[in-house]
Amino acid sequence: MLCRFPFSVGALCALLASPAGFPLPATAAPNEVAPQIAAPDLSCEACKIILLDPASAERDPVDAQIAQTQNRIKTDRNPGPQVERLGWLFVEKARVSNDPGFYKLAEECARCLESANSNSPDAILLRGHVLHSLHHFKEAEPLALELVKKRGLAFDFGLLGDIEYDQGKIPEAVAAYQRMVDLRPDLQAYSRVAQVRWITGDLTGAIEAMTTAAEAGSPLNAEPTAWTLSRLALLKLQSGDFSGARQSALAALQMQTNSAPALFALGRVQLATGDTNAAVDSLKQAASLNHLPEAQWILADALRATGDNDQAAVVEKELQNRGAAEDPRSYSLYLSTRGIEPELALRLAKKELDTRADIFTHDALAWALNANHQVAQAQDEMKKALAEGTEDARLFFHAAIISAAAGNKDESARCSRLALKYKQMLFPSELEQLRRIARSDQLSQQNVPGISPN
Repeated sequence: MLCRFPFSVGALCALLASPAGFPLPATAAPNEVAPQIAAPDLSCEACKIILLDPASAERDPVDAQIAQTQNRIKTDRNPGPQVERLGWLFVEKARVSNDPGFYKLAEECARCLESANSNSPDAILLRGHVLHSLHHFKEAEPLALELVKKRGLAFDFGLLGDIEYDQGKIPEAVAAYQRMVDLRPDLQAYSRVAQVRWITGDLTGAIEAMTTAAEAGSPLNAEPTAWTLSRLALLKLQSGDFSGARQSALAALQMQTNSAPALFALGRVQLATGDTNAAVDSLKQAASLNHLPEAQWILADALRATGDNDQAAVVEKELQNRGAAEDPRSYSLYLSTRGIEPELALRLAKKELDTRADIFTHDALAWALNANHQVAQAQDEMKKALAEGTEDARLFFHAAIISAAAGNKDESARCSRLALKYKQMLFPSELEQLRRIARSDQLSQQNVPGISPN
């Protein structure tokens, strides 16, 4: 299926994924034409809960908006629209603070809306997004299917597409995203188009679409705009446009100074260009805002690159304490790459596959199987990970190592070359392993034009 966009960048439509582990642009409170939201019963338990001060540890502009919206709920004749708005503010707060407790508050907003209308589409969308954000995809799917049948707004199809992709249902995701683009071609839709193109191997098309998404952004919608610019920075970094990547990351920080994705992207650019000390500073800030394993892993690598092994060990200790609970898939990848606790890495990857069967979970499982010397099974999973034609350094790096373990030197050399093509996207610990296998395959600038293992 070809995506029908209002700009000339036709390419195969597939779906979005964030290999960096950061969430996709937030589903902001829809401002499409919709029926009036009925007034909820503010005496119900859910409505009482959402009006309490959430007592966030770190106050930011979102907290002020939450407080203002809570006050409006108490005074408006029909507080229904403000309850919906509060729900999406809690979603935004959950994303910027990395505190899942705010997702639970957003779900209470959905329950509050249901006190007036048990079949409220606005409540269904809010609850479905919460479930998706918490990776409860199988619970979220019937809600999204009900929503597109009952109402069918662009954000409804966006939610359905997100859920289907994370379960590995690519054709269904394609259809949902196409409907989203047809109904409302905006930042939300364009950013998904970009990710679709990236995951199917069209880096140039991904950059073009993500640029269009960023241009559709606004300071009034700072968080998703900053995310979009951050993702654009990583796409440019992959393409070798280091200057453009840096500019996009800095633009994201101008849009939202405390954006973890923007700081993460800037740190990646600085690390790739050899500005390691600056990278450590950026990545420290990113990891302080977002404690997910991916951010801590690259920070530890960057610290070791500066010779600060003691601080790197502290970061890795925290990662090991929290990683399995906060992001099992990324933690499994970390364990397999470090060569520690291979059995735990395998258990985590297998369990994750029950929840989201996308290419990156198949990759994590392949990598964990290889760490446990189950090479034949690792090869099978790696084929699934490469099935979409994604141009990704980590996928190629893993494929090279697994092929080498299987004794397939030609395939290992081919995958090594592909990984080295995008070597700036690998973490230092991954790049060191890749260089070792590249040297063992006797790759050199003479027999691989334009590519050196160094």
